[in-house]
Amino acid sequence: MIKAHQQLIHDGLWNNNAALVQLLGLCPLLAVTGTLINGLGLGIATTFVLVGSNTTVSLIRHHIPKEIRIPVFVMLIASFVTNVQLIMNAFTYELYLILGIFIPLIVTNCAIIGRAEAFASKNPVVPSMIDGLAQGLGFTLVLMLLGGLREFVGQGTIFDGAHLLLGEWAKDLTLRFYLTDQKFLFAILPPGAFIGLAILVAIKNKIDDIKS
Repeated sequence: MIKAHQQLIHDGLWNNNAALVQLLGLCPLLAVTGTLINGLGLGIATTFVLVGSNTTVSLIRHHIPKEIRIPVFVMLIASFVTNVQLIMNAFTYELYLILGIFIPLIVTNCAIIGRAEAFASKNPVVPSMIDGLAQGLGFTLVLMLLGGLREFVGQGTIFDGAHLLLGEWAKDLTLRFYLTDQKFLFAILPPGAFIGLAILVAIKNKIDDIKS
């Protein structure tokens, strides 16, 4: 049992990473990762929805008619996304405004509906919860890596805007590596996101080749 859970974690973080292997959820991944904190904020929201939807689908899987399972899954996911929106509105309103439409669009994230259909609807609660957590953390790590890379190249900082997620005390967490009069827009805008993601995928593939 422990080995099975470890395999789920390893798959979510590496072998079957939603962003680097399945290439799912790329729209928000490429759109909001202008900074590390933006990526972290979206990653936490996505992880919350993944864990909640996987757990709920597993709990009620025997009571959902197969003919309507997908609409039911979408409804459950939408309810968790609504909770995330309300929480972010209450506690991280400025970050919520920055992430904008990509918070409600979590409902359409193929990685979430995919895990509900492919795993949670066929497995018990604990493995489904672990699978959702692992997949969410794997997605979050890619969001953070890509956001950190683009932020560093684009404006010479890391953790800029940390106070938007963690509170006013986090303003001191910003690390500035170089000063620039203008941001390097190529890195911050979508073209930089595509190149950054390609670099991360290439690094992962190279590591896998070395291991094999």
